[in-house]
Amino acid sequence: MRTSKQARRDAKHLFRGCCVDGLLDEGRAREVVRRLLEEKPRGYLAVLGHFHRLVKLDIERRTATVESAVPLPSGLREDLKASLDRVGGRGLKIGFAENPSLIGGLRIKVGCDVYDGSIRTRLTRLAESF
Repeated sequence: MRTSKQARRDAKHLFRGCCVDGLLDEGRAREVVRRLLEEKPRGYLAVLGHFHRLVKLDIERRTATVESAVPLPSGLREDLKASLDRVGGRGLKIGFAENPSLIGGLRIKVGCDVYDGSIRTRLTRLAESF
């Protein structure tokens, strides 16, 4: 189902109204959804669908995952958090995960950007070059 331009504009307007200092306020977003469901204006389902998409994209953009082959020491975790906060800005949620298949190095995903410094990727690139 295609979303009309007006529904996209309305959803964008509502989304901007839910942001406080550049960060999405969960309470405001819940209130917007509740009021839309109560009032049911024309095309509200399309507006809700696009609003949901905008919220989902914002959450993904503000989420970072750091993968390593072995558990990282707490000092290194704190350094990574500080660096990612500088790069990603305020409100970045950082998660750490272990992935033994990386062999070594780190793989950092911030939103849709992936920074892969793992040994597995280097070996794969080396094998492809032959």
